[in-house]
Amino acid sequence: MGNSSRKEGEEEGGEEGKDKEKEEDGEKEEEKAPKVEKEEAEDVELPLGVDELLASGDPVLDLSYYKFRRLPRQVLGLEYLEKLYLCGNRLRTLPDGISQLQGLRILALDFNKIDDVPLAVCQLANLTRLYLGSNRLMSLPPDIRNLQSLRCLWVESNYFQRFPKQLYDLPHLRSLQIGDNRLRTLPSDLWRMEALRGLWLYGNRFEEFPRVLLKMEQLEILDLDRNRISEFPSLLHLPALRLFSYDHNPVKGPPRVGEEVVIVGEGAEEALQTRERRKEAKERAQREAEEAAAAAAAAPVIIGILKKLRMSSSSLAAASDTAAANGTVPSAPSAEDEVGLEAKEEEGEPERPTVALEEAVLEYEEEGLEYEREELICEGEGYEGYGGAELEYERADMDYEYEGEEPE
Repeated sequence: MGNSSRKEGEEEGGEEGKDKEKEEDGEKEEEKAPKVEKEEAEDVELPLGVDELLASGDPVLDLSYYKFRRLPRQVLGLEYLEKLYLCGNRLRTLPDGISQLQGLRILALDFNKIDDVPLAVCQLANLTRLYLGSNRLMSLPPDIRNLQSLRCLWVESNYFQRFPKQLYDLPHLRSLQIGDNRLRTLPSDLWRMEALRGLWLYGNRFEEFPRVLLKMEQLEILDLDRNRISEFPSLLHLPALRLFSYDHNPVKGPPRVGEEVVIVGEGAEEALQTRERRKEAKERAQREAEEAAAAAAAAPVIIGILKKLRMSSSSLAAASDTAAANGTVPSAPSAEDEVGLEAKEEEGEPERPTVALEEAVLEYEEEGLEYEREELICEGEGYEGYGGAELEYERADMDYEYEGEEPE
């Protein structure tokens, strides 16, 4: 009985073993099935118009919103591609063959169902822009460090709870879009991303302003919309900042920012208007100061002209009398005489008036002036031929003509 029972057990065990083998074979077949299904899915008939796109030879290929579940096999052979747009499909991953497209500079995978960044994507060393927004990502693979040429990374609308520090190793990353995630804090050494110029953190769960951002003096764009921040520090420590957005936070007004910063949020419009009025007033005051300085610079010239005019008028009568008596018209002083006169004036010597009469008739612009006729008595002392006698010269009536008016 023992033997028979052992035999029966062996037979039962044999049947169970056969059943297990069948199950294992079935699992293997199931494992193989998806691969066959994947290959068949890649070779399915393409939507209308896609064949023409694939055959066009254009380095830009846009296959967005065709509802692909698998990337068409034909795409993997287009090694000349530079830009590939696969937005709005149903992709969960990409085939390893995507790494053959080493000419790709832009890859857009927004609005798909990707859980993890495909490792093959991390082998595209020439990528400068990678768009992974609106997927199901919670982290980035360590291999993301291979994308040394990456300048722009968008991973908004995913499920990040921690900031991916792998990005520290991307030396040329300038634009990081990580809004609409679940971040509560930022790492204290975020300042290591020295190339970063634009940082979008809107729609996260920040309750306090991340102080590490104050160390990132190279930031030009900072977006913290739709968080829970109730107080913002002064941002004057960010000299490169040009746009700061803080809308939909529990604050009543903007923080202090530089004069050139555009702000978006509660109270921003009033603050910008006040700044504009202050700027206009400053510019107006500057213009007035410049005009006053220009007028002050021109004043000495005018004073010098008036001084010379007064000097000339004091000796004008004497010179004209002498000219009338001698029947000559005094000649204009030479340039050297004028220079000498100015030099003597500066040295404090008494002024010796010189009169330049270009014409016999003197014209005056002033109106209503009357000149009385008077006799000029010149006592000629020491003149030869006159013997010290008193000489009397009766001046003829001198009528001066006025411009635009008859003499009275």
